[in-house]
Amino acid sequence: MTNQGKLKKLLTFFDKNSKILVVINADPDSIASAMALRRLLWRKVHEVVIAHFNKISRPDNLAMIEYTDSEMVLLDDIRKEDFNAFVILDSQPDHNEIFSGFDFDAIIDHHPLTNDNASFVDIRSEYGACSTIFTEYLRASKIKPSSKLAAALMLGIKTDTSNFTRQTSLEDIKAFQYLYQFADNNIVTKVERALLSKEDLDFLGYAIKYKKIIHNRVFFHAGKIKKPDELVVVADFFLTLAHVNWSVISGIFEKTLIIVFRNDGLRKGAGNTAKEAFTKYGSAGGHKTMARAELDLNLIKKEIKSINQKALGDWIISTIDKTAGKKIE
Repeated sequence: MTNQGKLKKLLTFFDKNSKILVVINADPDSIASAMALRRLLWRKVHEVVIAHFNKISRPDNLAMIEYTDSEMVLLDDIRKEDFNAFVILDSQPDHNEIFSGFDFDAIIDHHPLTNDNASFVDIRSEYGACSTIFTEYLRASKIKPSSKLAAALMLGIKTDTSNFTRQTSLEDIKAFQYLYQFADNNIVTKVERALLSKEDLDFLGYAIKYKKIIHNRVFFHAGKIKKPDELVVVADFFLTLAHVNWSVISGIFEKTLIIVFRNDGLRKGAGNTAKEAFTKYGSAGGHKTMARAELDLNLIKKEIKSINQKALGDWIISTIDKTAGKKIE
């Protein structure tokens, strides 16, 4: 089906009485995609509200929200009963337990298929970013994106493809080229320069001091953390080290063990490794070069006597070794 056909089908599920809640785990790609959906539905539905459930703390994400006027709200601040239609973008219902509280009318995503239980589904795992899908929707509908929307979509594509150095399709490149002519590149520059806060820098210094390097893999378990985004900053940084193929960074946030994976794309996929090693303890998966696991500590307690910082760090390393071993190198 063409992009025009898919968009036409999507629009059949909504009308002037539709009060749509778009639920996202906010990052540049999901934020931009939600902004694009709101533009596509402008004057076609009663309202579109974008709600995120995660705490946004990374300086670049905060800068993007400020400069693009994304107009999001916290999911905790809205009443589900006020809406009669629900959409999930850049994710799928089983990616986080919070999504399980909704019956989604539409799922639009670029991650590997895990759940397509919705009336409308457009999942393109070969794409590097969900923002690419929405750029194609905009083009199919002959809607010229505003300078802020074009900048947001560019940031979504650049972020999820790591500036076209990880999973990238020809469609991602074409979408970026199309958006470039409309985008306010000052916004793109400002967001990309806002990379680290002082707290991030302190956390990175701590990680550098206490990291473990085993078989070209960097491991670091932080214990309790204030924000999950700290793990992403460290995981990305460690992959820049010479001769390092993998970084596996973890921490405990609100009784959940979060593990962030990054690899160079030349070895066994990060998503498959995360899934094989940790699915039985919670949600785990992702792309070839990047993945994430969010695990129930109570399930892990059944396997190890203690969940102190050292014990959990050692358990993560041994679990990966048992399931993937040197295959991930």
